[in-house]
Amino acid sequence: MRISTVTMYEQSTASINRQQSDFLKVSQQIASGRRVVNPSDDPQAASRAVGVDQSKAITQQYEDSRVSARNSLAQTESILNSISDAVTSAKTLLIQASSDTLSDVDRESIASELKGVYETMIGQANATDGNGRYIFGGYKDDAPPFVKSATGNVEYNGDTNSRLQRVDASRLMPVTENGATIFQGVPSGAGYISEANVANQGNVTFSGPQVTNVNDPDYGESFRVLFGEDGDGNPTYSVEQFDSDGGTWQPVAGLNDQPYDVAGEQLSFGGVNLSLKGTPAVGDEILVAQSGSEQRPADLFRTMEAAIRVLETPAESAAQKAALRNTLNTSMRDLDNALDNVLTVRASAGAKLNELDVIDAVGNNRMLNYEQTLSDLVDLDYVDAISEYSLRQVGLQAAQKAFVDIKGMSLFDFM
Repeated sequence: MRISTVTMYEQSTASINRQQSDFLKVSQQIASGRRVVNPSDDPQAASRAVGVDQSKAITQQYEDSRVSARNSLAQTESILNSISDAVTSAKTLLIQASSDTLSDVDRESIASELKGVYETMIGQANATDGNGRYIFGGYKDDAPPFVKSATGNVEYNGDTNSRLQRVDASRLMPVTENGATIFQGVPSGAGYISEANVANQGNVTFSGPQVTNVNDPDYGESFRVLFGEDGDGNPTYSVEQFDSDGGTWQPVAGLNDQPYDVAGEQLSFGGVNLSLKGTPAVGDEILVAQSGSEQRPADLFRTMEAAIRVLETPAESAAQKAALRNTLNTSMRDLDNALDNVLTVRASAGAKLNELDVIDAVGNNRMLNYEQTLSDLVDLDYVDAISEYSLRQVGLQAAQKAFVDIKGMSLFDFM
């Protein structure tokens, strides 16, 4: 078989080019630290690497989202801590104001201090985050959620939603609480509260109510005590129960137009006891209902307003002194419920912060797994690469030497 000189040159050149290409490929791998420099190097690994890269990017986005959620929850928790301190301070002031040794001037001084606590609560309720959004307005976060009406009462203008944020593929977490939940809500265990009608003219004061039987069939319903008088001018009382179906008050059997003892009367209905003392006026009314019910909605700001108003009013007559004592008793119970509610919401925020820590740990492990998978797919094994580099270098040198030797072989050298 005759091999032409052209064929020998072409094969030798092709061998050198092939060795140079392999040598260059290994050089690029060593320089980049990657086994798969181009998709053509390993199409299957390159395709899987794209999917892993996308998963890493999504995991990183969730991590950034958790940072934002943690900042919101931490700020919420800090504000709720300040509010709980303010409620505790208000309760302390009301206990101080309940002393019979205080004068009207002393109570007015306490009312002035209570106003400062009240304004602090409003300021905290209208707090904003770092982006200027109102934290407790729900999704209506572009305006203050709590504003004073023309009558001077604070009203809630936000919505009842909580802003949600995706912190993981399977977790959509509330990162704020709405103001209605915090300032107009009560804990699930909130009990009965008594409240005297502001229009009462008598001097009846109450103590309680005290729960005696939670298994009573009427426990949890709303009641009211109405005062009147019999034909001889003696005071009487009647107890009515609110019918939620009909929306009306209905007399309680056996407690209608009963004689009332001004020296002290013990009433029992619906699984609760209510102690009364003092002389009522015809038409006076005392409401007994669970806090947060339709007949006795919870509102921390209304509680503060009522307490400030009664402390600023001179307690000269027996009726005014009774109104002072009844309002302070009701307000202190309301503040207890408000504090329990704020602490419950704060505990919820703390639980979410702990949950974020757990999700972070899971996310970090997931990210490590992605990085390890990506490394297994495309990263370079330097030991194998350096060995391959040396081998390709020897192969290229051998191809070059063989070409030189073949080029020098000619019959004319032997003639």
